[in-house]
Amino acid sequence: MGKKYSYIWVGLIILIFGIIFVPKIVERLQKGDVVEHDRISRDSENKPLSYIELGGEKRKVPAFALLNQDSLLITDQDYLGKVYIAEFFFTTCPTICPVMNKNLVQLQEEFREFEDFGVASFTINPVYDTPGVLKAYAEKYGITDMDWHLLTGDAVVIYELANSGFNIYAQQMPEVAGGFEHSGLFALIDRDGYIRSREDDYGNPIVYYRGSIPEDRGADDAGETEQISLLKEDILKLLEENDR
Repeated sequence: MGKKYSYIWVGLIILIFGIIFVPKIVERLQKGDVVEHDRISRDSENKPLSYIELGGEKRKVPAFALLNQDSLLITDQDYLGKVYIAEFFFTTCPTICPVMNKNLVQLQEEFREFEDFGVASFTINPVYDTPGVLKAYAEKYGITDMDWHLLTGDAVVIYELANSGFNIYAQQMPEVAGGFEHSGLFALIDRDGYIRSREDDYGNPIVYYRGSIPEDRGADDAGETEQISLLKEDILKLLEENDR
């Protein structure tokens, strides 16, 4: 009998929960009050972007000098005065790189009218990705912006730039698809060479933007806000900054 009454009480509790709370949840869904739980929201207050700090100092893009797809020497100084995105990729990547670069082409088209917008794409497979290979890749993906440089050079230098300079993970991994592993993140850099980002709902910089999620996919399975749209907002914010 005791077990029977326990079942009755459990049933009553479930019934009461359904009567009280389910209609409220449905109402919130209909009103659009339920949002993604990644702690990153639209910037309705138009807050300035944060600087990324390390040891109390604003983090700046380290010096680099690499060849682009036209065999021209490009350095970090060529990007001063421009707002740009930095990524690490490789042309034979079978997984996230095609999505990343399609997203970047979309950004290229979005900001085509801005002469002070650019992209720096660093290959993590420089032995294969010669300037000629990068040139063919640029043509395949519709990379036409004069300030979008696909960069290659010494592997040690590039991996140091990725893992220590930007803190964006990249590593040669023969056992994974394509032979390389990397994070698929985009870094946003301002005209003075500082890495910038928006903050999450707790006031912490998100630091990097996930470039490997297609914009038209919306939120992913983990409920994360699609970040390319957020990145568009933040690029425009830096382009319009007047406090240089």
